[in-house]
This record gives sequence, C-alpha cells and structure tokens, in this order.
Amino acid sequence: MSSRRPRQSSGTSSINDDQIMDLVSKLQELLPEIRNRRLNKVSASKVLQETCDYVRKLHKEVDDLSERLSQLLATIDSDSPQASIIRSLIIT
Repeated sequence: MSSRRPRQSSGTSSINDDQIMDLVSKLQELLPEIRNRRLNKVSASKVLQETCDYVRKLHKEVDDLSERLSQLLATIDSDSPQASIIRSLIIT
C-alpha cells in the first residue's frame, strides 16, 4: 500500500498528483529565484519553500513601503495638494 494516499474530507474533492505537479509548475513560473532554472529539475518541496520565502519577502516590502508612506504623510500638511494626491492613490 502506498503511503501517499489522497486525503479527502467528506464533501470535498481530492487532487491528483498531476494536478499538484501542474500547480507546482505554475508556482515555479511565478518565482524569480527559480524561474530561470526551469530547464533543471527543481523539486516540489524546493518550489514550495521558495514560494514561502518569496511571500515573506513581499510582505516585508509592503511593510517597509507602508512605513515610508506613513513617514511621508506625517511630514506633509494634510491640506496640501501633495497630501491629496497621496490619499487618492491610496484609496484607489
């Protein structure tokens, strides 16, 4: 018996190995660190680890940009045209 049986909860559909590999391949295409290594075989676990690392990096970038924006807004007069432009960019 195989130890890699699909897990299935009642009322949910299972996903097969081909679908998993297709999803991993799509993830690999999105990751800058391993996109260029496409010709070389990259394990699914490596793709998933790189995905986690990349998402963490993006979260950090968003946090850093949010902090910079907060600092910028704190230095601008709230009635100034610059503040209005920044607010309109944030809201849209």
